[in-house]
Amino acid sequence: MAGWTTVTDPILRQNPVTLQILGICSALAVTTTLAAALTMGAALTLVVVTAGAIISMIRAHLPSSIRLIVQIIIVASLVIVIDQFLQAFFYEMSQRLSVFVSLIATNCVVLGRTESFALHNRPLPAMADGLGNGLGYSLVLAIVGSVRELFGQGTLLGYAILPTVEQGGWYEPLSLMLLAPSAFFLLGGLVWAIRSWRREQIEKPEYSLAPTRDAGT
Repeated sequence: MAGWTTVTDPILRQNPVTLQILGICSALAVTTTLAAALTMGAALTLVVVTAGAIISMIRAHLPSSIRLIVQIIIVASLVIVIDQFLQAFFYEMSQRLSVFVSLIATNCVVLGRTESFALHNRPLPAMADGLGNGLGYSLVLAIVGSVRELFGQGTLLGYAILPTVEQGGWYEPLSLMLLAPSAFFLLGGLVWAIRSWRREQIEKPEYSLAPTRDAGT
């Protein structure tokens, strides 16, 4: 049961994007289409699961003074492998994702889970934690990517859903949806919706405005 909650909690209750506000750069940049969002989510999930397993297995032999360097080297090596795989078999998608696949090496979701969880747990729980956080990250990207592609191009995964005016239909695509500000507002709206539903995720105010008294009273 504990292993199952390790996977499911990061999807909604402790989502790394909507709760911890991590990895939002790629959420803003690669979500113009659902296919790109899913590819990015799959790449990050594979990296965080594999890196978690490797770091967990060597954690007892990892000096604390160089642990961050070793973690970054492991993550960067995995990212290079995935980037080369995409270039070899999915070249067009690799070009569409541009540098953001390489930037997985510095993604806060990956480094955060390897540092805070994989470094202190066994391989299977570390992999489960990585899988959960990767799925949570992928879910947010898929939601934002679906909305942006649907209303920005009238398609989903390249298939026409809303017939556009250019194709003789009725829908006029919203070009704003293909720009980064739209992803910012969509992500903000998603955070608001989730925290309205799960109010325990709302942060407590750092200070309260106490009523002031006049100096003469």
